[in-house]
Amino acid sequence: MAEDLSIVKGDKTAEYKSIIPQIDALITGEPDLVANLANTAAALKEQFGWFWVGFYLVKGDELVLGPFQGPVACTRIKKGRGVCGTSWAEARTLVVPDVEAFPGHIACSSLSRSEIVVPIIRNGQVIGVLDVDSEHLNHFDETDRVFLEEIVASLNFEV
Repeated sequence: MAEDLSIVKGDKTAEYKSIIPQIDALITGEPDLVANLANTAAALKEQFGWFWVGFYLVKGDELVLGPFQGPVACTRIKKGRGVCGTSWAEARTLVVPDVEAFPGHIACSSLSRSEIVVPIIRNGQVIGVLDVDSEHLNHFDETDRVFLEEIVASLNFEV
């Protein structure tokens, strides 16, 4: 099946409301986790044009790089380190307006200026994170948090 996205430009809420059902259509009925994470990252990158968007999955005591769109990235992140590791440790979404001001920020790319990390929580445990970086300061807000948390909740990790 050929997948084409209908990219809507406008206010952020309208863009999310357009892309979410398209992501749902891409992943519904597909049991492969990697395929679904890859298509989710690609759809978000195409819709919003973010610098980097992707997933890290918990493997033992580290987050390990999963499907993503953007430049090469850090492969492993310890719990509590950087924005991703802190989101994992605290089991909460972190919106970072200026990554340089975040204590212990891990600079996978010097071009990243702001970031949002959404933990993927199943059965009370963080099993991964969705990480999104922008080359602009103060790029992410409450609207991003709400809709990205909705997207993460819709992903099937029970396969």
